[in-house]
Amino acid sequence: MIILSLLLGVLALLVLPRPVVSVPTLLSAPHPRPLVLWHGLGDSYGSPGMLEFIQLVKDMHPGLFVHSVYIEENLKEDQKAGWFGNVNEQVANVSIQLAEIPELSNGFDALGFSQGGQFLRAYIERYNSPPVHNLITFGSQHMGVSDLPLCRPWDVFCHLARRAARGGVYTEWAQENLVQAQYFRDADQIPLYLTSNRFLAVINNEVDDSVNTTYANNLASLNKLVLVLFSQDKTVVPKESSWFGSYAPPEEDSSLPWQEKTIIPMRLQPIYLDNRIGLKTLDERGDVVLETCDGEHMQLATECWEPIVKKFVGGLVEKQSLDSSNSQTFLHA
Repeated sequence: MIILSLLLGVLALLVLPRPVVSVPTLLSAPHPRPLVLWHGLGDSYGSPGMLEFIQLVKDMHPGLFVHSVYIEENLKEDQKAGWFGNVNEQVANVSIQLAEIPELSNGFDALGFSQGGQFLRAYIERYNSPPVHNLITFGSQHMGVSDLPLCRPWDVFCHLARRAARGGVYTEWAQENLVQAQYFRDADQIPLYLTSNRFLAVINNEVDDSVNTTYANNLASLNKLVLVLFSQDKTVVPKESSWFGSYAPPEEDSSLPWQEKTIIPMRLQPIYLDNRIGLKTLDERGDVVLETCDGEHMQLATECWEPIVKKFVGGLVEKQSLDSSNSQTFLHA
C-alpha cells in the first residue's frame, strides 16, 4: 500500500500543470540610437568632410554608432555613383546593406545631405526594415529640381552629366543612367515628367494609376521628419523643394510671353492634400519640422546643424537583451 501510494503521488505530479517561472527581462545600459548618413552629390561616403562630420556627431553623442551609406566601396567610384547610375537600384542595394548591419537591427535615425535626403526617404517608403525613427534632410530635393546643378571647373563627372543631360532628361537612357535626371521635375512639362520619370514621380506617388499606399504608411511611421532649407540656395532650383515646394505649372490661357514663376508650398501640393505619401498625417500630428539654415547650398555652419543634430539624433534607448522580439524602449527623441 505504501508503494502504491507513492506511485500515485508521482503520477499526480506528472499530470498537474507546472508553474511558469517568470524570468525578468534584463536591460542593458541606455545607449544612443544609431545613425545612418547618406552623402550628397559630388561627395563620397568616406571623404574627409564626411569623416569629420561623423566624428563631430560622435563627440556630441558618446557611444553613437554611425554608418555612412556607400554605393561603391572605392571612394572615387562611390563619388561617381552620385552622378551616374539607376537610383531605384541604388536604394534597393542600400536596403540590403542596412539590413545586414547588426547594430541597426532595432532601428536608427537617418540624416541625408542634399540628394541623399530623398534617397533615404525612398528607403523608408519602400523598405524601412530596419525602421527609421527620425529622418533629417539638409537641402534635399523632395519635389525635384527644375535645373541641373552648375559645375565647378575641375568636376569632370559633373560636366559629363550635364553634357549628357542636354540630350534630354526624360529619355529612357537618361532615366536609367543619370542620377539627377531621375529627380528632374520640369514644371513646364509635367505630363512628360509623369510618364517618363522613373524615380521621383514614383516615390512621390504622383502618378494617379499607380499609387502605392505602403509609401504613405511607412513615411507616416516616422517619429519626426526634419526638413532643412538653405536660405540662399541657388543649387537646388527651386530651393523650396527642400520643404516639398515646387514651381507651379504655367497657366495655359495666359497671353503673356513669359510668366513669373510662383511656388506651390508643401501644404498646397496635391500629394499633401491627398495624403499620398503620409506627409499630411505627419504634419497634422505636429511631426514635420521645417528648419532654415542661412547661406548657400550645403554651407553647414555649426550654429545651423549642431542644434538640429543634438535634438533629433542620438536619443537614448534601452535594449532588451533577453527579449526575443529584440525590441527597444525609447527614452527621448
